[in-house]
Amino acid sequence: MRINTFSKWTLLLLILPLFNNCSKNPVTGRNELSFMSESQEIAMGKEYNPTVLATFGVYEDQKLQDFITRKGMEMAKISHRPNLPYQFKVVDSPVVNAFAVPGGYVYFTRGIMAHFNNEAEFAGVLGHEIGHVTARHGARQQTSQILGQLGLIAGLIVSEDLRKYADVASQSLGLLFLKFSREHEEESDRLGVKYSTKIGYDAHQMAEFFNTLKRMGESSGQSVPTFLSTHPDPGDRRARVHSMATVEQRTFPASTFNVNRDQYLRMIDGIVYGDDPKQGFVEKGFFYHPVLKFQFPVPTGWQYENSPIQFQMAPKDGKALMLLTLAEGKTLDEAVSKTTQAYQLKVLESRRTTINGNPAVEMVSEQAAQQGQAQTAQNTVRIATFLIQYGGQIYAFHGMTYLATFNQYFNEFSKVAGGFKTLNDPEKLNRKPERVIIKTVNKTTTLKEALQEYNTPAARMEELAILNGMTLTAQVSKGMLIKTVGK
Repeated sequence: MRINTFSKWTLLLLILPLFNNCSKNPVTGRNELSFMSESQEIAMGKEYNPTVLATFGVYEDQKLQDFITRKGMEMAKISHRPNLPYQFKVVDSPVVNAFAVPGGYVYFTRGIMAHFNNEAEFAGVLGHEIGHVTARHGARQQTSQILGQLGLIAGLIVSEDLRKYADVASQSLGLLFLKFSREHEEESDRLGVKYSTKIGYDAHQMAEFFNTLKRMGESSGQSVPTFLSTHPDPGDRRARVHSMATVEQRTFPASTFNVNRDQYLRMIDGIVYGDDPKQGFVEKGFFYHPVLKFQFPVPTGWQYENSPIQFQMAPKDGKALMLLTLAEGKTLDEAVSKTTQAYQLKVLESRRTTINGNPAVEMVSEQAAQQGQAQTAQNTVRIATFLIQYGGQIYAFHGMTYLATFNQYFNEFSKVAGGFKTLNDPEKLNRKPERVIIKTVNKTTTLKEALQEYNTPAARMEELAILNGMTLTAQVSKGMLIKTVGK
């Protein structure tokens, strides 16, 4: 968590002029209704890109950035839309994910880069994401949702939605959203196979990566990859993509298809694995930030997500949300004014206080119901805000829930903010990240025995097997490269 100055932002879409515009889809060749021109797609990408980079941060590894740009541009040139202003970035997130937005902006997390085991796996997913762009999935989704009067867009990470609650969305609309997205995912799989094959990679490896995703989802104690959230079942995809790859390779009968396992593993040697402590980390019920030197408690059983611009947490039922970010303003009075304006808050009560020796303001406010709705305890959002002056910055905790459940959660909000204090523990302040370390197998044996030779704890054996894209009983030969994890 490298918190930048807080500002209220919502990720697109702007309401576009509602005029009928039939255009030919560059992938399918069919005429289709679209409310978004190519220039609007490009403008959307340009507007969204700074938000992505601010939210995640760019991963600081020039060789990885050069690699994804080189391969991305190579693939873009043979795609259905070679003239878009493509940009490719590895972002600094441990989550296993890759995503694209209209206009040619493609992002891979360091988390997914760590889980690929060869260039061909990477190339297949790269082709899949470029496929979202070339098939105009963002524009097609937007058009469908305007026609259906929906306010979401597939594939985008909309932080504003997280400030509302999981139970707000209609289940029927959610199922429609998922079904529509899956149709696009299947089309992008076909394009991923086509594009990666065309630049010389073995698309069967793309199919095998879905097995890694499936095992991650099944493995207890590991987060389900975001890449699975709206995507078809990885097991089904694996079989389907294998079939697609076989058919596609027949169109290049004299070709040799590359895998490039060793080259890829050597390139990611040293990549940060999991959470990077310098961005903050949760351990035994507390969030610690070694760089900014503060800590605060995380409620038991609450789920959380950390990013460079904010830390957010919520109970599993989704009926409340609490986030920490930076407030605008150099003084507490300025912060109160700017926060109230940014969220359009109606302040009900406010008081000056101190929190563990730090000047602070506590206030309770409300957001009005949506226009046309009668304001009730079930649709009125009440917010407990705690502004804390610390280390030359003003930190803002916002605890949000509906009026009907505010009293239930207020004490929890207060405990979190009241526990904000200076971090002094040297062990936490000097915590180093884990990294993927590439090792050479000393003898022909099983993966399990090879990992044991490098002192892998028994509790992490299955995790490392998944990271290597193998089973623990898989045979590894002398001289083979494998992934281990260490500091």
